Amino acid sequence: MSWHQELLVGFDLETTGTDVEQDRVVTAALIRLEADGRVAGAQSWLLDPGVPIPEEAARIHGISTAHVQEHGRAPASAIAEITEALADVLRADIPLVVMNARYDLSLLDRECRRHGVPTLTDRLGRPPSPVIDPLVLDKHVDRYRKGKRALQALCGHYGVRLDGAHEAGADAAAAAGVARRIGEKYPAVALPSPRALHTLQEQAAAEQAASFQAYLRRSGDPEARVEPAWPLIPYQR
Repeated sequence: MSWHQELLVGFDLETTGTDVEQDRVVTAALIRLEADGRVAGAQSWLLDPGVPIPEEAARIHGISTAHVQEHGRAPASAIAEITEALADVLRADIPLVVMNARYDLSLLDRECRRHGVPTLTDRLGRPPSPVIDPLVLDKHVDRYRKGKRALQALCGHYGVRLDGAHEAGADAAAAAGVARRIGEKYPAVALPSPRALHTLQEQAAAEQAASFQAYLRRSGDPEARVEPAWPLIPYQR
């Protein structure tokens, strides 16, 4: 039996921006999906990040500074709770599906460090795994397909329903659905072990980063450096 025929847990963050070193978590969701796609459990968090939410970010996910100031939780305790929930999943060797995992997991790592709580790596005693990233998998199995590869585009391509894009729970469930469809469609990644798939993605992500870096340099950016590490960007002190 392959990983795509078993329980998957989707995870997603909505944030104040796209800089993993500076931006903050606004919402998070963890969705457990049975093999038949039924939701077996869900957790969600709304945080007051302690900084204003830029208008551009608020237009994307629909959450304002005023709303989180009134309804959001203090970030330190919520970040600790989110991270422990992820650790519980990975300790059980259940695949954690994260669209563009390098972004979400790295930003969460920096939030842990900012608020002085143990990181996911600290809690596990090892790098996070097994993680499944639909973005890395899609680029691996269909390298030369033209067009966008954002979650909405992948949902359209693989026929996965997405209700309420940029709502963390909807995005987490959709990411797991896309990952499952990729496993169904491409036998080369329908491995029996989620850990073997994790290793394959580490290699694929590094190759994709090298290819993109070469493209940028050909396009006139000789100093371009694209981070090859996956699913977590190393912390630079």
